[in-house]
Amino acid sequence: MSKIKVGIPKLTYSGHLGRTEQDEGPKTMEEGGLLNLLKKWDCEVVESKAAKLTAEEEKVYGARYRLGLASNHLADIVANQIKTEVLPIGLLANCNGLMGMLAGHQRAGPSWKPLRVGLVWIDAHGDFNTPETSLSGMMGGMPVAISTGLCLHHVRRACGLDPPLPMKYVTMVGVRDTDPWEQHLIDTHNIPQVTVPDLKNLTPKISEEMERLASVTDIIYIHVDLDILDPDDIPGAGLPVENGPTADELGEALEIMFRTPKAKGFGMASYPWRRDTERRGLKSVYRLVEGVIKGVKNRE
Repeated sequence: MSKIKVGIPKLTYSGHLGRTEQDEGPKTMEEGGLLNLLKKWDCEVVESKAAKLTAEEEKVYGARYRLGLASNHLADIVANQIKTEVLPIGLLANCNGLMGMLAGHQRAGPSWKPLRVGLVWIDAHGDFNTPETSLSGMMGGMPVAISTGLCLHHVRRACGLDPPLPMKYVTMVGVRDTDPWEQHLIDTHNIPQVTVPDLKNLTPKISEEMERLASVTDIIYIHVDLDILDPDDIPGAGLPVENGPTADELGEALEIMFRTPKAKGFGMASYPWRRDTERRGLKSVYRLVEGVIKGVKNRE
């Protein structure tokens, strides 16, 4: 098999109100050893590019809207990589980068017509809140709801994700910490779930959901919020949740997922670069990427 061509699109804008918009997580994930490992795994990194606001966009009022504009630039990077048969491995400040990654997949087709994009959402949290259901009000708890058209349509459109994803294009993996009304929305919309026990035991549910998504979509994006992992494997996670999979367990599950030919992109968010002082979490990050690469190599 020829070398796997890899691209590294990055989004450092956080979108958080009242906080700095730049995050060092993507840079740390890339420069901590990822490039050497990809070379070791017989990959060729053909591009590493961060989404940047223009000088005029920097002046636009509103952290959320600026995030949307930056995400639209991210989408262009991702789309161009997929069109040239490059596997994007997105390094994202946090899960607010989801919309840009999805928009990039959506516009990666050969014509004006948006592709039907499937989403595998791997996170301890559902991020399916809306401003009406959220207990915290954090936009970081809303990306999946935004991407499926439940709220903040102006942010989604600024990201370039249009139309939103139908609910049947979404699978949630490892979600185990939700707000009450958020869970109500998940249940009401019948979002399919792959549980932590499914991950740990590599049950057929993993392949079944990949097959289901492949049957209704043109292309699939797989997104990991690193707090999906058990806290021992991601020290310093901002919102840790007990009883998650280990990096080895999730890496093996990702290998299964990426055997699906329609899985064209991967992204990781929320690396706790300040608090992972011993860089144990960074090793977990690289174990996940290893699973992705093994899966692509093992496609039939």
